[in-house]
Amino acid sequence: MSPKRQRMTLALLAVVAIVGAVLLAMSALGEEAAFFYAPADAAAAPLERPVRLGGMVAPGSVKRDADGVTIRFTVTDGKATVPVRFAGIVPDLFRENSGVVAEGRFVAGGGFVADNLLAKHDERYMPPQVAGKMHKSESIAR
Repeated sequence: MSPKRQRMTLALLAVVAIVGAVLLAMSALGEEAAFFYAPADAAAAPLERPVRLGGMVAPGSVKRDADGVTIRFTVTDGKATVPVRFAGIVPDLFRENSGVVAEGRFVAGGGFVADNLLAKHDERYMPPQVAGKMHKSESIAR
């Protein structure tokens, strides 16, 4: 086999290996990706697929069930609201008028069942995607 043919074969094998690695990585990420939705986008969200719902906990919406473990609350982005049900230990920083990201899935009827809640310690915290939809950005004059 000539040296030119060997180089061509090696280059072709390298391209095939790279394409294969990229396809495997995309396949793995596609199964593990959790898409982010704001309450205004909830109508377009898939049912029973793992996603993240982010926004602010609506004032007066936090209710605890009699079992002491289940909590129900409403997430809002200022345009729409989504009722959320979570069974588990709530983060210490979770409260009304604070930012929250709920990981779980949308269910028929417009509700959301959360498997995990994430809260931020800063009282001004808002998920970036929600902040962009609720407020217009303004530049700071120097």
